Amino acid sequence: MEDINRIKVVLVEKKKTSRWLAESLGKNPATVSKWCTNTSQPDLSTLTRIAQLLDVDIKDLLNSRMTEGESK
Repeated sequence: MEDINRIKVVLVEKKKTSRWLAESLGKNPATVSKWCTNTSQPDLSTLTRIAQLLDVDIKDLLNSRMTEGESK
């Protein structure tokens, strides 16, 4: 399965931990861990909140499905 989100990458870039994110969202750390490993995905409202907490555009949390050579 292809990685859908980049939450783990952005957490590293922002020098934050998944535990910090779980506490900030009031979520179980195991749930956040599943998001970071792309085992499951957060819903759109949670993804929006993650973007706000990390001070990034929501698009920065998602991998593009487009490959080189494809047009938009």
